Amino acid sequence: MNVPEHLVVLTGAGMSAESGIATFRGAGGLWEGHRVEDVATPGAWERNPELVTRFYNERRRAVWEAQPNPGHRQLATWQDRMHVQIITQNVDDLHERAGSCHVLHLHGELSKARSCGPEAAVYPLDNWEMKTSDRCPVGYPLRPHIVWFGEAVPKMTEAFPLVKQADCVLVIGTSLQVYPAAQLAFEAAPGVPLHVIDPAADVLNVPHATAWACSASEGLAQLNARWFG
Repeated sequence: MNVPEHLVVLTGAGMSAESGIATFRGAGGLWEGHRVEDVATPGAWERNPELVTRFYNERRRAVWEAQPNPGHRQLATWQDRMHVQIITQNVDDLHERAGSCHVLHLHGELSKARSCGPEAAVYPLDNWEMKTSDRCPVGYPLRPHIVWFGEAVPKMTEAFPLVKQADCVLVIGTSLQVYPAAQLAFEAAPGVPLHVIDPAADVLNVPHATAWACSASEGLAQLNARWFG
């Protein structure tokens, strides 16, 4: 198997599950016991900013206590051998903490806050706790820097050309059910190898893909052995 030169990696919740980060939806379509409509939409923020803030504080604290897993670290080590561009649906910073340098977050970042003002300026957070009283330097409320359901995904315009430049695409830990992000898996140039690493890879029915029905770290270890012996 030829070793790629320009690898694009699309990661979803399964990438971070081995680090103890809960996948987006559990039983009954709930997220950590909450209806998505109550914690992850603009309307939820307008109705109950206290609940939304508390919910993301809990998620942020869990991420800050977590550590990158072997899959995160494997991707980082490949940077010495090829260009590795990660495009992630995840809002944690585990790719960066593992050492990956080129990470595009489609759905925002828990480690940042965004002004509700017209400039929508983004600010890094120095701890896990936000308060509803937090304000940006010009006085507008700060909200989690998360792309909620019903909002546009502005980073998609950056993601499409990155995928089209790839000579190999990996899809890791995502069911390919959340659009528009899932569309990226089908945007590679004709003939570019596509690998899907997920416990359910065999049933995702991605055309022309090589399925690796296993966890993220297992699949990446197997690919590493195949590429580099």
